[in-house]
Amino acid sequence: MNRNSKPYIICHMASTVNGRIISVNWGNAEQRNKYSTLYEHCHNSFESQAWMVGRATLEKDFTKGSPPELIHPETPIGREAFVGDSNATSFVIGVDNKGKLGWKSNEIDGDHIILILTEDISDSHLHYLRRVGISYVFAGKNEVNFKVALEQIGSLFPIQTIMLEGGGHIKGSLLNEGLIDELSLLLLPVVDGTGGAPTTFEVSKYLSKTPTQSLKLIDTVKLIENVLWLKYSFIANQI
Repeated sequence: MNRNSKPYIICHMASTVNGRIISVNWGNAEQRNKYSTLYEHCHNSFESQAWMVGRATLEKDFTKGSPPELIHPETPIGREAFVGDSNATSFVIGVDNKGKLGWKSNEIDGDHIILILTEDISDSHLHYLRRVGISYVFAGKNEVNFKVALEQIGSLFPIQTIMLEGGGHIKGSLLNEGLIDELSLLLLPVVDGTGGAPTTFEVSKYLSKTPTQSLKLIDTVKLIENVLWLKYSFIANQI
């Protein structure tokens, strides 16, 4: 691959009518499972090669808090991107610039793992990722620049479209950098008044805020369970 542009980014999310995204309060387990099934059905309708989530989602749902098993390498490791599986055709992209996630494999359900790192991560952690066979790219010295990361991913891997999923902070970061091309939103017939619960887009207070972005409605579909599926494109040159 030798492309000079980032992949197309579709933010795919389910939320309450007031924008909450934590599902624990959304009815009983049976009802939540119905929403989850709808979410996956809509996800599978897109032709994508990768899905992308933040560190907290990876830790909660996949690594379960396991720490990395670090061994210091015999020689220094340069800060260049590493491809752990050159034959992979489907991917999961995550962020772990602090080196907190411990892995037993280089894939999740057959999707090869690509991690976004910063250059201040330790050689021991890079050595660990190489041993496990996990791919990684660098997105800055000590702060993540998602534009840089996504352009590298687009040039190194056969990825044209990425489904941006949980959680609110990674989606807020990409929104803030103007990197999202399309929004696929399942609006659930639920109102969640839980105080402080995260919303679809959460921009860190430590980031310089960009202006509000405008959307163009592409499609509206009424699904079962009184769910509304909204599709929007992001209007260019809004930031």
